[in-house]
Amino acid sequence: MSATPRTEKPAGRFRRMLDRLSSSQGDLESQELREDTRVSGCLRISDCDDRQIVKVTGTLRTVTLRPRAGVPALEAELFDGTAPLDVVWLGRRSITGIEPGRKLIASGRVSMSHGRRVLFNPKYELRPLGQE
Repeated sequence: MSATPRTEKPAGRFRRMLDRLSSSQGDLESQELREDTRVSGCLRISDCDDRQIVKVTGTLRTVTLRPRAGVPALEAELFDGTAPLDVVWLGRRSITGIEPGRKLIASGRVSMSHGRRVLFNPKYELRPLGQE
């Protein structure tokens, strides 16, 4: 007797609705961000390795002005539903459109600092406000 592997069937409409109702708001937002990553062709932040050139997308959770070695630095935390990424613009006190809750696509070379992924002076594209 040969054992045939069972393939999982996609969840039905009722099951998906039940999953959405029983999930927390944070879980739902994370799931939407992960889906957005697949659609835009970007790499998931959790898959980014040290010194890798990447293109990522997500939502800015926090934006702060934090000087580094006496130089102004605008820092933001980008979250895509899988992991956070610190985005740092050196020499900048503010950037129009860079604010908490804004979605963006950023690209550059990832580095690791104190166990966190960091992207310094990335190229970025702000996502249109009406499509969030």
